[in-house]
Amino acid sequence: MRLMGVASTVFTLVLTFVISGFGQATTAERDGRPGGDGDRRHQDEGERRHRDGQAIFRFDTFGDEQLWTNVLQMHEAIATVDPATALAVGLKVDVEALPTAVIKSLRSGRIDLTDPAVTTALLRLNAVVGVKGTVNETGRLVRVGITCALCHSTVDNSFAPGIGERLDGWANHDLNVGAIVALSPVLDDALKALNSPSLPIVIPSIYGLKGVGFETFTADGPISYWNSYVGVGQMGGHGTFSDPRIGLAITQTPDLVTPKLAALLDYQLSLRVPDPPRGSFDKEAAKRGRHLFRREAGCASCHQSPNFTDVLNGPAETVPFLHNPAEVGMDPAYAARTATGKYRTTPLRGLWQHAPYFHDGSAPDLLAVVNHYNRLFALNLTAAQKADLVEYLKSL
Repeated sequence: MRLMGVASTVFTLVLTFVISGFGQATTAERDGRPGGDGDRRHQDEGERRHRDGQAIFRFDTFGDEQLWTNVLQMHEAIATVDPATALAVGLKVDVEALPTAVIKSLRSGRIDLTDPAVTTALLRLNAVVGVKGTVNETGRLVRVGITCALCHSTVDNSFAPGIGERLDGWANHDLNVGAIVALSPVLDDALKALNSPSLPIVIPSIYGLKGVGFETFTADGPISYWNSYVGVGQMGGHGTFSDPRIGLAITQTPDLVTPKLAALLDYQLSLRVPDPPRGSFDKEAAKRGRHLFRREAGCASCHQSPNFTDVLNGPAETVPFLHNPAEVGMDPAYAARTATGKYRTTPLRGLWQHAPYFHDGSAPDLLAVVNHYNRLFALNLTAAQKADLVEYLKSL
């Protein structure tokens, strides 16, 4: 496939800003790095590591272009995708990465969102959340990779649906990974047909992890374990990961993943749980629900404060308490594919934000979650009690 030509004079405006740097962020700013050495010297170690971790989370591909470009040739596919289509499959645009003139042109409708060349221009501005593109001097997309932010960031839609300021740590539940990968020109129709709802897995939010430690649904390891596994084993990064429990051993040099895990973890642990929107729950009902949660419903026997997750003889980040699938009424198929074969107790803070629920998204809302456990444990809750529990969960 070839890069489609510029379809409008408006794109020329966008490309001019990109190439000339007129009104454009510097390379250091786009990559999340500080602008000058003087600023660096005045930052303490904690602030520097936090900033480095943010840059890794948002912009570091760990060298996974070896998969997304060299193997899947996604740069060729993306060069034919217009912004409207990209937004439709769940990709997001960081409005803060856009020059003022581009924002004005978007607002006035002068930029054609059905022009694939505009997608390339947005990639050159580093404005597509979680996707890193390399554009050559002729405006052709020649390499592409993905970052942590593709799945674990979204935007606040403050400019338009899918366009706004970043919300790091919020799961991008709009992302249709199957539809994106199916664009690859090297996959045949048989492989593309495998994009089915079998064993679906919900992208987890990753805010509020401080004091939790085990980020995954099955607590296969601490957060840095999961970062390493995803970076190498799923994103296709150039690094080293090994876990004999799942029969996976990958060694690549140089290791572009492991040296970055400490700073990445530092940033992840800084991501706060979002407060529930004002007026989004009934306060009096939530008080009643809190009482039920702690007493009659027995939820607190597993979901313990302050993080509403389980512990066993120590802090949750040290020793998680795990449950057999039958014990919590979950399908064993996913757990059977993991290192532990069991499920952790999911932390509940910020629960209002990330429906659907359970590892497979089988509960569309919080009432469905309450109904599941009401049936499983024969709690015999009334409709009013279930409603109160839902209001309490929305308040966390």
